[in-house]
Amino acid sequence: MTTDDGSSESPNRTTATPSGETPPSNVLILPASAERELAESDESLGVLGRPFDRRAPFFVGFTGALGVAVAYAFARGFGDITSVLVIIGLALFVAIGLNPILEFCIDHGIRRGIAVVIVTIGFVLAVVAFVLAAVSPISHEVNSLVKDYPRYKANLASGKGWGGQLVAKLHLTSYFKGKPKLKIPVGGVLGAGKLLLSLGIATTSVIALTIYFLIALPGVKRLWLSFIPRSRRERVGLLTDEVFSRVGGFMLGNLVTSLISGVGTFIWLLIFGIRYALLLAVIVALFDLIPMVGSTIAGVIVSLFAFSKGIAVGIATSAFYIIYRYLEDYLLNPRVMKHTVKVTPGLTIIATLIGGTLLGLIGALVAIPVAATLHLLLEEVTFPRQNQR
Repeated sequence: MTTDDGSSESPNRTTATPSGETPPSNVLILPASAERELAESDESLGVLGRPFDRRAPFFVGFTGALGVAVAYAFARGFGDITSVLVIIGLALFVAIGLNPILEFCIDHGIRRGIAVVIVTIGFVLAVVAFVLAAVSPISHEVNSLVKDYPRYKANLASGKGWGGQLVAKLHLTSYFKGKPKLKIPVGGVLGAGKLLLSLGIATTSVIALTIYFLIALPGVKRLWLSFIPRSRRERVGLLTDEVFSRVGGFMLGNLVTSLISGVGTFIWLLIFGIRYALLLAVIVALFDLIPMVGSTIAGVIVSLFAFSKGIAVGIATSAFYIIYRYLEDYLLNPRVMKHTVKVTPGLTIIATLIGGTLLGLIGALVAIPVAATLHLLLEEVTFPRQNQR
């Protein structure tokens, strides 16, 4: 562009500066048309100022404080919904574990929705059949235990039998004499009711979400794979299928070991004529679903009942459970998991301990599948990449 005096003018001009000096870097550069529009605009609004310095101490401090506040709000919200996330994760875990049964039905020409109905009805019928078969003897044993409790207590208080003699030696007879005055505070009743209500809601939510995930599991898998780049989607899909297979294998292996422990307990108690055999066997099978510590708790309970038949029977039962726990925790369970989940025995024990420490019972239940997933990713992704370097 040529001016009146014949000199050329750059289309992008800067603010006036002394001759021969370069304008500062923080000076705003405007095109000529923008400068004319700014000059012709209402001067009462003022001229455009310099951009705010983002390196100013106030701006840096305010941005940092805002980031901390957002991080705190996120962490607080995540902590508030932890229980909900645990319910969702547990339902998804159960659904993945039952998925091999659905796949078996689907391979035989049954639609997935119908297969979910068949599996759900089959599970309900199995529970109802077990309750109908076991509720009568179990209720009889519970009633008998309640009826015999005063006699057991009186024997301990009077020093009869080996148990009474042990109580007398330990000077604990005062705790078994007289009628205890049971006072239950109102807060305890309300707390127990709240706990039962929360447990019922959580159980119902897990069942409902499990059925939903069983139906929608292919869609959940497709949604997960949608976040993966297309070039890696096929391999990630294969790894996901392998993870599903290992989780299903874990649930099957855990049920097998629990069934073995329950049947073994029932046979042992029948051999020695210990009362409440079926009730104790069911308790052992349920507690054995908890890795590592479940069999120990069940063994203590059964051993206490075995001592009612005599010191020799009680000691023999305690020795039986010590040996069985060793065989189950260090031989049976790890080897079953090695073939179903494909995790080494040492990793099984370490994962169970870490999971139980972090998340308690649920952490102990899901620790082995999580360890199997991490082990799979290490073998298929991390180690091959390291070997290529």
